[in-house]
Amino acid sequence: MSLLEFMSRFPDEASCRAHWKKHREKVGIVCKRCGGEKHYWLSNKEQWRCSRCRFQTTLRSGTVMENSKLPFRYWFIAMHLLTATKKGFSTLEIKRQLGHKRYQPIWEMVHKLRSVMGQRDSLYQLESIVEMDEGFFKAQPEEDQQDEDDDLKRGRGSQKQSKVLVMVESEPVDEDKQSKHRPNRKPGHLRMVIIPDLEAGTLDMNAQKCIDPKAEVVTDALPAYCLLSQSFETHTMFNLSKLEANADTLLPWVHISISNAKRWINGNFHHVKQKYLQNYLNEFCFKYNRRYFKERIFDRLLIAAANYHWNPVNSAG
Repeated sequence: MSLLEFMSRFPDEASCRAHWKKHREKVGIVCKRCGGEKHYWLSNKEQWRCSRCRFQTTLRSGTVMENSKLPFRYWFIAMHLLTATKKGFSTLEIKRQLGHKRYQPIWEMVHKLRSVMGQRDSLYQLESIVEMDEGFFKAQPEEDQQDEDDDLKRGRGSQKQSKVLVMVESEPVDEDKQSKHRPNRKPGHLRMVIIPDLEAGTLDMNAQKCIDPKAEVVTDALPAYCLLSQSFETHTMFNLSKLEANADTLLPWVHISISNAKRWINGNFHHVKQKYLQNYLNEFCFKYNRRYFKERIFDRLLIAAANYHWNPVNSAG
């Protein structure tokens, strides 16, 4: 959706509230007190009243906007900016575009929306053939670790590197459609999950949450992937050191995804704290998985936001 289309659809606060009400009713209103699903609208109060117990539900209650005092139009503009381009916007830039004085409320709003994106993608499991590998993303460690900078490790074990399990659906391309400049496989959905370590149990547990048990999982020969053969119907391991083909040929899209995500984060946000890195990965994956939705991606995020209750635990990724 272009900027002009957005301004035409949502010219003021009233239009945003009316559209939000429409989407909430599409998702369905559930009474917090009795669990009832039948409500009627009180236009003078702009609230729904439960037909069973008469408990009233506000427009924001039970959604990502609950407890927020920011205008509805702020939320709509933020959702538009987050979904309008592949590049994305930093919180500081969104604050500038909104003309808001304080940074903290805008930061909380944007991270809640990124958490919504992650929650929405977690509803779906990857299927068919899934490439899997681990990536290492540079992120600022906690303050207590920064004070001990002299003791920080280097390389893969560095406290400045967050370990991320990357999984992407990958299907072969017909020979007549292959291009010598692109991989001979086409990508599907993508998931990126921060993990505390590279132990076999950790990798297997997180893979089970994201991948269908009937899928074929393709990895390199890292010993920590040994448990995957017990959890999935097929597990194919490639020992890249003993093969003429390289990782870009056997696991093309998982490495392209890691490279693109790193470039996207570094180009837009520069310094990302480790405890918030998952939220940035959520945004990258959400937009990647809906790359063919075009202007509909805004509406998809709007529905997800209306059906999501904010949990502070999720903000840390």
